[in-house]
Amino acid sequence: MKKILIIEDEKSIAELQRDYLEINGFEVEIASDGKAGLDLAIDNEYDLIILDLMLPGIDGFSICKEVRKHKDISIMMVSAKVEDIDKIRGLGIGADDYMTKPFSPQELVARVKSHIKRYERLTSKKNSSEDEFVEIGDLRIELKSRRIYLKEKEVILTNKEFDVLLLLAENPNVVFSKDHMFERVWGYESFSETSTVAVHIRRVREKIESDPSNPEYIETIWGVGYRFMKI
Repeated sequence: MKKILIIEDEKSIAELQRDYLEINGFEVEIASDGKAGLDLAIDNEYDLIILDLMLPGIDGFSICKEVRKHKDISIMMVSAKVEDIDKIRGLGIGADDYMTKPFSPQELVARVKSHIKRYERLTSKKNSSEDEFVEIGDLRIELKSRRIYLKEKEVILTNKEFDVLLLLAENPNVVFSKDHMFERVWGYESFSETSTVAVHIRRVREKIESDPSNPEYIETIWGVGYRFMKI
């Protein structure tokens, strides 16, 4: 049984999320403040964390950053804050997804299932892939270890940043729309969340491009999407 940690200070919301997840076969644990949630996340093994942004004690941003130092786990950040800057910050520090309240429990369950299934597929591919790496120009992407090297120096990407880069690099010169990329990487329809793709593209460029404003690897096709350029 897959295990989910909900870090949410609003009891009614946390219990509603728990009930829907348990109905769908998940084991769920709840933490009602930031410190308790961080302690549970670090000390225990979970398949996914649902992390509220505004929490007493320690906020969701700080928890996400700290968990990322220790664990490779899917993190879904949820918040009533709708400003793009909050989404950009959350995704930038390592959250895999960002949901804006209010949202339906059914949508939450669908996203949780998608993240877990995708993680399982990636883990399986990591363990069985015969193609050990993709190499284009000075960039080397190791599939099994999920590591990136630029001019032989390791570049640290989040899970979703890696997935976005790999999708493009494995399909050079193929143009992907934001909707298509979202569905391929996140595993479900975008629900008007395609700005998430743009945030991840920007973050990847900052890490692999010598000049992100004049990229060598990931090209923007205005009005369409993105493509990985052959070098």
